[in-house]
Amino acid sequence: MDEMDKKILMLLQQNAKLGTKEIAGIIGLSNTPTYERIKKLENSGVINRYVAVLNGEALEKNIMVFCQITLNYHKKELIEKFKEVIGNLPDVMGCYHIAGNADFLLKIVVKDMNAFQKFALEKLTSFEGVSNIQSSFVIEEVKNDIAFSIE
Repeated sequence: MDEMDKKILMLLQQNAKLGTKEIAGIIGLSNTPTYERIKKLENSGVINRYVAVLNGEALEKNIMVFCQITLNYHKKELIEKFKEVIGNLPDVMGCYHIAGNADFLLKIVVKDMNAFQKFALEKLTSFEGVSNIQSSFVIEEVKNDIAFSIE
């Protein structure tokens, strides 16, 4: 990956709606080489997908909770089943298999405390392999970058 590829990636992270012609004009290449570079970045998996970043408050998703989940035991089958179940829950915005005091860290975004209580009771505690749930509620989001630093 050279400096031109890095410039393309930074531009697309800032605005994924930029077209090839616009990107080409900014980085100083013609359309065809710019298009080929973008396709190469997509095909190699560097560009995973294009998304719109939504405003949670505008969608009434006002409560963000980080839950540390501890499982009863550490067997491959239980871990895989937990990942499958969590992967299908739309309120779970992130799931991370971690090392330390807990086994998983979940980022959950819901409308309000009642919605979280319902989610916790119906989804998290109903999974028979969960032994402990520690919830931390976000008071203020200080930083939430979605763009990678590319050096």
